[in-house]
Amino acid sequence: MHAIILFAHGSRDPLWHKPIQTVAERIAQRSPSTVVRCAYLELTEPDLPHVANALVAEGATSLCVVPMFLGVGRHAREDLPELMHALKAKHPNIDITCQPAVGEQDTLLDLLAEIALGRANSQSTSKA
Repeated sequence: MHAIILFAHGSRDPLWHKPIQTVAERIAQRSPSTVVRCAYLELTEPDLPHVANALVAEGATSLCVVPMFLGVGRHAREDLPELMHALKAKHPNIDITCQPAVGEQDTLLDLLAEIALGRANSQSTSKA
């Protein structure tokens, strides 16, 4: 089983995680056979080790961590590599990969520019 883990910072605000969970729901809608979970660095549960361990216990043979960070700061440069190293050490027989942070991906950067210009998803904005 292949699984995706959407990894975000976390917040004390209980509504903060809604966009991350919405991305997970949209992945599940687009690819029902893909297992997707959310994990957080701090202030929100569950954390990355807990989610990864649970997925491995459920039979995952590969995990892809997707850092949901717009900016690549200390968390993406330092904390995440340490967490990835620990996961790979704990689960040496599992293929564990990590994508670049979403804020480094041209597709998202182009979409953000389109949103700022008011041109993205014209169907949604015309309904509002």
